[in-house]
Amino acid sequence: MECEPEELQFLGPVGIYRESVAILRVHRPLYARIAAAFVLPFSALFLAHIAISHALFSSIDSDDTALESSAPGTASQQRILQRLGADWAALILFKAAYLLVLLLFSLLSTAAAVFSVASVYSNKHDALTFPRVLSVVPRVWRRLAATFVAAFGLLFAYHVVFVAVFIGLLLATDNGSSLAGLLAFLVAVAYLVGLVYLSIVWHLASVVSVLEDLKGFQAMRKSKALIQGKLWTAAAIFFTLNLVFVVVELLFRSWVVQGARHGLGGGGRFLLGLAMLAALCAVVMVALVVQTMVYLVCKSYHHESIDRSNISDHLEVYLGDYVPLKASDVQMEHFEASTTL
Repeated sequence: MECEPEELQFLGPVGIYRESVAILRVHRPLYARIAAAFVLPFSALFLAHIAISHALFSSIDSDDTALESSAPGTASQQRILQRLGADWAALILFKAAYLLVLLLFSLLSTAAAVFSVASVYSNKHDALTFPRVLSVVPRVWRRLAATFVAAFGLLFAYHVVFVAVFIGLLLATDNGSSLAGLLAFLVAVAYLVGLVYLSIVWHLASVVSVLEDLKGFQAMRKSKALIQGKLWTAAAIFFTLNLVFVVVELLFRSWVVQGARHGLGGGGRFLLGLAMLAALCAVVMVALVVQTMVYLVCKSYHHESIDRSNISDHLEVYLGDYVPLKASDVQMEHFEASTTL
């Protein structure tokens, strides 16, 4: 990495992106293999989910239209109802399987990226190989899964509270209360802000789960403390990455899934699909490296220096066991005092 540890705290969004791209460029063969093993299946699954969901919903819409025009109680209506039930069952099962597999690849991709970036930071990149990354990933993803469960529970509760409050305010608005309408709008804005904040904390907690001896709600609390003072930087990065992600998704929906409406043939849509897949892979790979860089920047900002030798030791695989970084290994020191003997 070009920046020294004490200089990381001064990096803004552009600097973090620059450092992340530099890591990807210097270690291009390694990250190409990580992308092929984890990020490519993740991206392909996401895009395939869009296409398959569109096909299933189109079938459901067609059945709904046919059901409305069919005579009640006829054999034709029964066949349509059976077909409609089968379509909904297929959609629900597909969504459930998709979310489980997507979560698995997401955890594995995060573990591989965080471990590799930490190895680069600890100057262990000379010994950093793809087989070593593969040997560590299965031992790390369980910690990430625990943090995911905690974040999911927190987000679920957050959504339930918002829906309850928002519906209550809407009902009050229907009764003629203009103040309730204004409050409903403010609550919706606050909900979106809170959702972004929780998402940032969750992503940073994933890095904490790999590099420190914390997981679940402990990792979330640690992430919340780290993000203080660098929230706007993290928010800007979160916004730009998600904006690019959404643009790729919308382009795929419009020009590949619904490309026939634009007069595109099968060959053109296939090539565009490959281009969208490559773009999505690049965005996800950069995002995975960036979130680790945000962690290092936050540690530097709070003058929490992780000694490189300790990271190096704990990123080693001893007798096949991955040893996470313990709290005692996180050397907290002021950089002003680090120059004294």
